[in-house]
Amino acid sequence: MIAETTDIAVECADRDPGREQDARAALIAPATARELAALFKALSDPTRVRIMSALARREFCVNDLAAALEMTQSAISHQLSDLRELRIVRHRREGRHIFYRLDDEHVETLFAEGLEHVWHG
Repeated sequence: MIAETTDIAVECADRDPGREQDARAALIAPATARELAALFKALSDPTRVRIMSALARREFCVNDLAAALEMTQSAISHQLSDLRELRIVRHRREGRHIFYRLDDEHVETLFAEGLEHVWHG
């Protein structure tokens, strides 16, 4: 392992304008990087991930999620508000109840792939 690290350090010791240009071309825009970092930051909270695990199966109202997670409705509402702001979940109103679900197939895939990665390791 040390030899590989040394080889990489030697290989990259000299600047290569072509590689630098390729690296710059591969970079995403700063605003996009901030949005993606905010998404991953939201996913770094175990409570929010557990909420997502429930919503990956079907929609639920705040009361259902609060009972399942043994947390207050207020705490769950706060978490859902953060997730809604980042477009991770969306809601619909039915009478006095608000039901939440994952926002779209991209979020479903992101969650499923992340979970698969964890289980694979």
